[in-house]
Amino acid sequence: MSQDAGRRADESWPVRRLLAWTTEFLGKKGVEKPGLDASLLLAHALGWKRIDIYARADEEPPDDARQRFRELVRRRADGCPTAYLVGRKEFYSLEFEVSPAVLIPRDDSSWLVEECLRVARDRPEPRVLDLGTGSGCLAVTVAKRHKAARVTAVDLSPEALAVAARNAAKHGVSDRITFLEGDLFAPLPAGQRFDLIVSNPPYVSHAEYAALDRGVRDFEPRLALEAGDDGLDVLRRVVAGAPAHLVAGGVLAVEVGAGQAPAVAELFRGAGFDSIELRRDYARIERVVSGVLPSL
Repeated sequence: MSQDAGRRADESWPVRRLLAWTTEFLGKKGVEKPGLDASLLLAHALGWKRIDIYARADEEPPDDARQRFRELVRRRADGCPTAYLVGRKEFYSLEFEVSPAVLIPRDDSSWLVEECLRVARDRPEPRVLDLGTGSGCLAVTVAKRHKAARVTAVDLSPEALAVAARNAAKHGVSDRITFLEGDLFAPLPAGQRFDLIVSNPPYVSHAEYAALDRGVRDFEPRLALEAGDDGLDVLRRVVAGAPAHLVAGGVLAVEVGAGQAPAVAELFRGAGFDSIELRRDYARIERVVSGVLPSL
């Protein structure tokens, strides 16, 4: 590969050996989870399920599969995220298509899903708005977990919306999700209101963006990450615009970056929300801010 370059013609490279060599190689390149990435890339190159890597560890892949694997490993070593290389990422126990047009779903966002489902649980047919839907992971997951939810998903990127629409079709919820192209609330029909507005907006500051891991900074869409000097440019617009699009008693829930929750909670108060809650993730970071639009 350069990993099997120079090997003797009679030297054997079964799956087991390819996996061990690549795990060590990616580890030396600073990849955080080299064993996991090596197995995902090898399974993808072979067209196998990941479990097959271990069940068929003594098999020697054909030359064309090894060539595909070599190229995937090279790109991973250069920083390209594994999710983009294999074209998919698991989120909330569902598999989502991803491409460089969308942010890769993170476990951090599962807390936002939990908050959405908590709010929607007691509403028989909740109307949900997902702002900045990206891959559609929030919209699709909420629709999948709440069988009567009707979701409107908005994104500025037509390429992202195409990915999200395919994910909705894959999980059988296309009939309950409407996709709209545009900037936040702009493409919504006049007078349309929702029981719940959810958003995982860009919230990385200029300074934080410059310091991001290159796998994020150089490969994931900047539009979905960066949001001004303090990272709150988009969140300010979401919070300010939400009351005009919520029913009385409706809820706004947003994901925020580490240390941003107190400032975002103040934005909620300034926009007239009450019952404001901050939800911590497993790392004890305040990850989700939510609030209720009171009745007049």
